[in-house]
Amino acid sequence: MITVERVRGAEVESNLDALARLRMEVFREFPYLYVGTPENEQQYLRGYLESPRSTLVIARDGEQIVGVSSAIPLLDHTDAELMAPAFREVGYDPGETYYFGESVLSRTHRRRGIGHAFFDQREAAARELGFARSAFCAVQRAPDHPARPADYVAHDAFWTRRGYVRRADLVARFGWCDLGDSEESEKVMIFWLKELCV
Repeated sequence: MITVERVRGAEVESNLDALARLRMEVFREFPYLYVGTPENEQQYLRGYLESPRSTLVIARDGEQIVGVSSAIPLLDHTDAELMAPAFREVGYDPGETYYFGESVLSRTHRRRGIGHAFFDQREAAARELGFARSAFCAVQRAPDHPARPADYVAHDAFWTRRGYVRRADLVARFGWCDLGDSEESEKVMIFWLKELCV
C-alpha cells in the first residue's frame, strides 16, 4: 500500500538519508546525469535541517521509502545565492518564493499519481506558510544530447497542467560533473513558476 505524507521540523532530519539516497539514484538518469556522493549530499541538504519552514513529502510502499519530494523558502536554500539574483532581475522578491527542490521517485513506482501528490502537498505547505508563489528549476539539455534515451519524455506537459509557467527569463547556472565525465561543467537551469492563491 502506497502512502504519501508531509513532514516538517524535526521529522525532516530523520528522512534526509532517504532523500540523499534517492537523489543519487534518480539523478544519475537523463537529463541530470548527476553523480552524487554522500559528502556532497550532506552539504546540499544542510539547508533543510537549518530551515524551520522546510518540508519533505515522503512516499512509502509499506514501510519502504520509495520517493521523497522537498521544498524550502528560496532564501533558506543552500544555493540561494545562485538563484535569488534571477528573481530580483525580473522584479520578484525571492523572499516570497517557496522553492521546490526535487521530486525523486524509484523507477518501479512511477506513473501511479505520486508526482501529483508531491505537488499537492508542497503547494499546500507553501500556502500555509504564506508564500506568494512556488517555483522550481529544470536543467536544459540539447535535443540531440548523446545520452538522451530514445523513449525519454520531458515533464513539461505535466508541469504545465499543474499550472506552472516556464520562464525563460529566469535562469540560474549550476555546475556538476556529468556521468562519464572527468570534469565539472556549467548547466543552464530554467525556472517554472506558479502564483499561489494564499
